[in-house]
Amino acid sequence: MSDCIFCRIIHKQLPAQIVHEDDFSVAFEDIHPKAPVHVLVIPRVHIVSLDTMREGDKQVLGHLLLVAQKLARERGIAETGYRTVINTGPQAGQSVFHLHLHLLGGRSLGWPPG
Repeated sequence: MSDCIFCRIIHKQLPAQIVHEDDFSVAFEDIHPKAPVHVLVIPRVHIVSLDTMREGDKQVLGHLLLVAQKLARERGIAETGYRTVINTGPQAGQSVFHLHLHLLGGRSLGWPPG
C-alpha cells in the first residue's frame, strides 16, 4: 500500500532506525517511545489489523512474537520482563493501520495501561 507509512519503511522509502529484518518482518525503534525499549515489529505483508487477519495469516503473528522475544533478549529486558501489545482499531489506540506489535520494557509498566 503506497500510502501506508509502515509499507514505505519496509520498502526503504522512509527512514527508520531498523533493528531487525528478515524475510517476513521488520523491526524498528518507535519514534515516540513510551519506555526505554520501545520497538515496533511489523510483518512485511500488509495486514490492516489483528481483526482483519485471515486463517492463512496465522503464522505471521507467531513470527512477530518470536522476533519480539529475540529482541527482548538482545536488549537485556527478558530477565526483568517486557510487554508486547497489539492495538486493534482506533479506540484501542491503533494509529497506523498496518498490523504491528509493540515491544516495551526497561522500566516498570503499570496495569491497566492507559
